[in-house]
Amino acid sequence: MIVGTLAAIFALALLAPTLHRVLGKATGYVLALGPAVGFVYYLTQMAATATGKSTSVAWTWTEALGVDFSLRVDSLSTLFALLVTGVGTAIVLYANSYLDGHPKRGRFFGYLLGFMGAMLGLVLADDLILLFIFWELTSITSYLLIGFDHEREKARKSALQALVVTGLGGLSMLAGMILLGQIAGTFSVSGIIEHHHVLTESPLTLAAMILILGGAFTKSAQFPFHFWLPNAMEAPSPVSAYLHSSTMVKAGVYLVARLNPAFMEDHVWQWALSCFGGATMLLGAYLATRQTYFKKVLAYTTVSSLGIMIMLIGLGAPQAAAAYILAHALFKGALFLVAGIVDHEAGVKDTEQMGGLFGKMPITAVVAIISGLSMAGLVPLLGFVAKELMLKGSLHAHGGPHDIAWLWPTISTIAGAFMGVAGLQAGVRPFFMARTAEGEYPKHPHEAPPPMLLGPVVLTGLTFVGGLFPALFANKLINGTTASIAGGHEVELVKLSSIYLATHPSMALLLSGVALVASVAIFVLRRPWRTITAPLDRLTTAIGCERIYHLLFGGTVGPVSLATVQTKVLQSGYLRVYVQITVMTALLLAGGLLLWQGGLTESVSQAMPRFGEIAWTELLFEAVLVAMICVAAVASTQMRGRLSTIAVLGVVGYCSAIIFVLFGAPDVAMTQFAVETLTVIIFVLVVYHLPRFAVYSTRLGKVMDASVGAAFGLLMAAFVVSSFAITADDGISWYYNHHALPSEAGEHAAYGRNLINIILVDFRALDTMGEITVLGLAAVGVYTLLKLRHEKPAQGGVA
Repeated sequence: MIVGTLAAIFALALLAPTLHRVLGKATGYVLALGPAVGFVYYLTQMAATATGKSTSVAWTWTEALGVDFSLRVDSLSTLFALLVTGVGTAIVLYANSYLDGHPKRGRFFGYLLGFMGAMLGLVLADDLILLFIFWELTSITSYLLIGFDHEREKARKSALQALVVTGLGGLSMLAGMILLGQIAGTFSVSGIIEHHHVLTESPLTLAAMILILGGAFTKSAQFPFHFWLPNAMEAPSPVSAYLHSSTMVKAGVYLVARLNPAFMEDHVWQWALSCFGGATMLLGAYLATRQTYFKKVLAYTTVSSLGIMIMLIGLGAPQAAAAYILAHALFKGALFLVAGIVDHEAGVKDTEQMGGLFGKMPITAVVAIISGLSMAGLVPLLGFVAKELMLKGSLHAHGGPHDIAWLWPTISTIAGAFMGVAGLQAGVRPFFMARTAEGEYPKHPHEAPPPMLLGPVVLTGLTFVGGLFPALFANKLINGTTASIAGGHEVELVKLSSIYLATHPSMALLLSGVALVASVAIFVLRRPWRTITAPLDRLTTAIGCERIYHLLFGGTVGPVSLATVQTKVLQSGYLRVYVQITVMTALLLAGGLLLWQGGLTESVSQAMPRFGEIAWTELLFEAVLVAMICVAAVASTQMRGRLSTIAVLGVVGYCSAIIFVLFGAPDVAMTQFAVETLTVIIFVLVVYHLPRFAVYSTRLGKVMDASVGAAFGLLMAAFVVSSFAITADDGISWYYNHHALPSEAGEHAAYGRNLINIILVDFRALDTMGEITVLGLAAVGVYTLLKLRHEKPAQGGVA
């Protein structure tokens, strides 16, 4: 059933465009069945996994590399699987109405379900290499989703930025995973955690840890890689709600939580998580108070929330981390969907340009205020529980730097205040305050259709119920996940009831109250606050992390980049210049190496006695062939017609084939004859109607070309002569001959007598397949260019 839920979603992703053409407006309802069935299945696993049980399926994938297709369901993966499938179901239904009438809705569903399958595979994978494959698949599909409105330049740039940042992090993570697998002797995630003591004995563990954290931090938008996530808000609202509340951005959090039992006793791990997470939490929350655009407010609070989760894991507060993972997915998913509804039904994106929408959109307004107050941490919502546990975790940190223990509750309280401001900005300002903007809304505001309301209403209801009645689902999910993150270490669990936490005074409750009061004060004075803090925005723009990204990216592909400069110098547009540069580079590097090693003289001295052993008749015949080759080569440079040049070059090829026959390589000769014949025929067919050669080179240029060509020929001759000094090893040729026929090698034979052929199609089959693939892609590209060339431009557009 585990594989079935995964396969069903991928299958629906492939079928989505076809189903959309057949079903039309009903497509979303049918496609939502896939994740809905998965959600029901993982819901049935919740009780069992909460007690520490797990279910696994595995098949050997690449035995030689020790890689398995292994999936495992435990409490941590159950929480994330429920978020992926449950929120995913709501998003599919929401998008069905949100994109009603969009010409590419079927394609969108394909991208969305492809991402959903990749994310589900990621959280279920119990093999590091399999996890990486799903990880990269989420990067690719998220690129397609963020850039869905690819006609807009901002959408394309944001999608590329997300792909570059997370892709580079993925490469770092892959290197770390390979190191980790080599250290532990297995790529099994559960196996590595079970035998984590092996990691403490290896000097490579630190490198593996840092590389893996590089991947996790880029994916989960941790400082200094946080800038890509707010820019990704160019995506449609369903994408933002799904990727940036409960799935993609939490992939890094999931990886850290999954590997925490293996590294949790390492001080570098604790320091890295707590410091980077804390910095991200504070920076993201502060930047959220500076925003007015609905989705930007939510984006920066998402950055802050991701920092909170990472920090709490580093501080040794797994229950708080688990609670925040769940609470954030619920209130942030609902708020992103609300942002989409307001934009869709009222046509406004800026919260400061909104107001008075409660009367026109009452259901949306109720959802917004409950979710916004949950983000602010108000009783009795699940967000309050998560906030209380966050403050308790920061006050009683078991990990991270103990010398600055006072810092964690301080920045947590400040970040909590900033998050409260953002919650009020998103949940209260658009609906319950007067509109100050002049004129009417671009669209007549009205309530969204039921399919768009279903998701935010359900998520908000779970936020409310989870805080008041945690025994229904929150206890099992949060406490079970806590045990997975803690890796068997004993954790003091806090009662998750919001009423209990609110009626039992504690330092965390006091700090929570201080944060709420500060939130209201900053929100009331939000305009002066933004004016006072404006200089920091200019400083961030001038020297911030995004600025560094643009400088580095611009240095690669920009108008004054290194690539542009070297292209102007080397890429003249003339093939003959490219050949000259290639040949001269080979002369410089290969010729210099040959002279530096000084083996040419010794090779010549060893070669001369061998010529004395050859009969003069053989030497004469070979000399005639060589002379014919030389004459034909020189003649090809003097011809003015293309056909005559091809004929003369054919002489060179056929003479070379005869030489292969003389030296006992008939199979190579046959291949040469076939290739030469086909080449001549193809050249004749292609160039028959082309004009005669034109003279472009000056006399000096011809002399230079001849000198370079002669020097390259001498270099090749020198290499041939130097090969006499190399002692021949019969191991390779013996292997090919021995494994050519079944009489020698049995069932492992290549079943062929032509060694050249069997090397190409058997011994080096993957190389040949790669070459064929490259040629096939090149053919597709040529065909596309030819097709575009013959298409007429559309009226008023460009072909």
